[in-house]
Amino acid sequence: MKNKEADCGVVYSTEHGRMCPSCGKPVAGCLCRRKSAVRSDGGIVRVGLETKGRRGKDVTVVTGVPLDDAGLRELGRQLKAKCGSGGTVKDGTIEIQGDHLAKLMEDLKNMGWTVKKAGG
Repeated sequence: MKNKEADCGVVYSTEHGRMCPSCGKPVAGCLCRRKSAVRSDGGIVRVGLETKGRRGKDVTVVTGVPLDDAGLRELGRQLKAKCGSGGTVKDGTIEIQGDHLAKLMEDLKNMGWTVKKAGG
């Protein structure tokens, strides 16, 4: 049997890929990061439209999604594909270029989340 202290030093394994530095398990099967990465705003997903600081361009912003970082990136990828637009995921928010407020609210409701419009 291997010593547990020796396993914690492994950063990458050709068999498993990236390893978690905290528990020594593969990142895909690591539970220590998932627990701390889940966000919650009372279970309400807010969708809003912003133009401030974007040279007058519309950007639809989705906040409060209770997913970890990997899940948030995957959801962002799916929503961008449905809207046929570009965008990004940063700081726990999904930003999609253009005014897709109604479409995103409908899609997120169909996914089972409580969705509210943010802003006026």
